[in-house]
Amino acid sequence: MRKLTFIVIVFILSSCGKPEEQCVFAPEVSATDVDVEFERFEDTIASINSKKDLLAFLTREPVFRDEMFRRSEYPNDSVFVNEMFKRLTHPAIDTLLTETKRVFGDGSGVQDEFRKAFAHIKYYYPDFVPPKVKTVITGLDTDLYVTDSLIIVGLDFFLGEDATYRPKTYDYLMRRYDPHDIVPSCMLIYGISPRFNKTDLKDRTVLADMVAYGKSFYFAKHMLPCTPDSVLIWYTPEEIGGANHNEDLIWARFVQDKVLFSTNAMDKKNYLGDRPVTTQVGEKCPGRIGQWVGWQIVKEYMNNHPGINLPQLMEMADAQRLFKDSNYKPQNR
Repeated sequence: MRKLTFIVIVFILSSCGKPEEQCVFAPEVSATDVDVEFERFEDTIASINSKKDLLAFLTREPVFRDEMFRRSEYPNDSVFVNEMFKRLTHPAIDTLLTETKRVFGDGSGVQDEFRKAFAHIKYYYPDFVPPKVKTVITGLDTDLYVTDSLIIVGLDFFLGEDATYRPKTYDYLMRRYDPHDIVPSCMLIYGISPRFNKTDLKDRTVLADMVAYGKSFYFAKHMLPCTPDSVLIWYTPEEIGGANHNEDLIWARFVQDKVLFSTNAMDKKNYLGDRPVTTQVGEKCPGRIGQWVGWQIVKEYMNNHPGINLPQLMEMADAQRLFKDSNYKPQNR
């Protein structure tokens, strides 16, 4: 027991082993008819120069008002409008607009990535109707709003490490705010949503959450077939390399600590929650390692069941049955 603990504590220092998966099956979708409505509001925001302009915009775009600028968090309309006007006429907005155009240009790159992702969804789900996509700058207020019918992207959140202004959050969370993270993040949100990902709400175990997350990563990967695993899960290449190399040791810790069938909220926080490291596994083990293990379980299930397609996988609500049938037994890499 003592030897295992020592090895797990230092495991991530070795990042050799199997390389991260670069591409999965990519169906031919170039001829898939995907009609996506895009609207850009960065210039509209930056051109507001009176409260009358602001009120007109917020009236026309109530979702921006309520979701991106969070009207409900203000005591009344007057306070809200005054605060929004102060923020959106601040000189920093011009900087955000300039840098947004520098990073994203005319937005065609993001639009094309959304179209490709939606085309892949339509391949697997022929009845899928793509949502509208709107982009905006919010003064670093809100990053994403995602529903079945509408996606709003706060582009100023995703300007990358060279941006003059960056979101106020922890460094380990900043990884999800690079330009290439926008569409993967939206696909992960779709992948975890009950629209696609069926779960048993009565099963409150850590394992059930692991499998649900694993299905969401598997879904997102197949909507963006050549996006590196490290981008989808926001790990550094070294972290995902270490996880791959030490998968058997990580799994041994889950088994040893009897985590899988726990319903304890602290266990879920420790093994599944956003944290810089999962200290229960090792001082260098990345956070959310339970989500990563869930992804490996789902991959193993699909490897062992070639007759199951992605929609059928996503319909599987019985996490314990999926885990059992996966025959997941990671070996030393």
